[in-house]
Amino acid sequence: MTYAQRRELYTQIEQERDSKVIAYVTGDRPGLETAIAGDSVDLFVDHLDEIGIVNRVSLVLYTLGGDPHTARNITILLQSFCDDLEVIVPSKCYSAGTLMCLGANNIIMTKQARLGPIDTTVRRELNPAIPGSSPLRRAPVNVEDVNAFIEHARVALPNQPIDGVFDRLAQAIHPLVLGNAFRVRAQTRMLGEHLLLSHMDNREVISRILDFLCTDSGSHDYAIAQREARSELGLPVETPSWDLYGKVKAIQEDFVSELELRNPFVPRVLLGDDDELDYMLPRAFIESVDLGSHVFETQGTLNKVSRKDQFGVTIDDYRDIEIKTSWRFHDANH
Repeated sequence: MTYAQRRELYTQIEQERDSKVIAYVTGDRPGLETAIAGDSVDLFVDHLDEIGIVNRVSLVLYTLGGDPHTARNITILLQSFCDDLEVIVPSKCYSAGTLMCLGANNIIMTKQARLGPIDTTVRRELNPAIPGSSPLRRAPVNVEDVNAFIEHARVALPNQPIDGVFDRLAQAIHPLVLGNAFRVRAQTRMLGEHLLLSHMDNREVISRILDFLCTDSGSHDYAIAQREARSELGLPVETPSWDLYGKVKAIQEDFVSELELRNPFVPRVLLGDDDELDYMLPRAFIESVDLGSHVFETQGTLNKVSRKDQFGVTIDDYRDIEIKTSWRFHDANH
């Protein structure tokens, strides 16, 4: 399927929902994962300027998450162009993606759709090194893991001063990373509250939703299905009609195919028997009927190199030279 074929499905959804559709997909292909990031905001502006002010915008959203501030900025931007914002969730919509859903008047979830906690993971150059890995690779630090350690220490070591707990934690994790973690924890809850207040006025329900999404779920990997999101959390969740489900599933399956989400990116396998290979791989999409398709791509070159191991045996390896990563545009007539 091409963008032109997806565009026809978007048009059909617009007719059924009496809305304007924007699709935002950040791929989770293993080895080539892509996140919600600030470089997408201006592209949303371009699509929305072309669409104009409308009654309803339907955002088709697939993502593992990303920057929570960018997620909030995109959501507020969408709200400013419509009276009614709905998010259509075909499958995965985790972390910052779930945060975006909190700003929607309506969330359409398929039976396989999943939301997730909005607790944030800190990724900085000062994070702990990963043993046995490249010096540039750093272990992510989950905000709620840090908080859980402190709370557990209060219970398990009731007679130990809290200063001792912090000292032990700071020996494993840089103090600036810890400070960032606690700051981000408070900010994420604030962002979620702000988005929920844009269409909900029951602060008790809002507090319950945020308690669960920020802390009580117990794990960043916790998956929230349609029934739990609606009945237990109290989010405005709608089940799609069978006809709408078919269109949404077709769009999702096409993105899975085009982004090769079920095929890990393994440079050595991609290079195969070639000595050199140029590649250009799509990683994310922002699309609408009115403007066209923005594709986020990585372009690079793989070279086969040989080296000798500690026993003098020649081993074929590879070198990956990433030339550029950028957004490319196809207009609506493509």
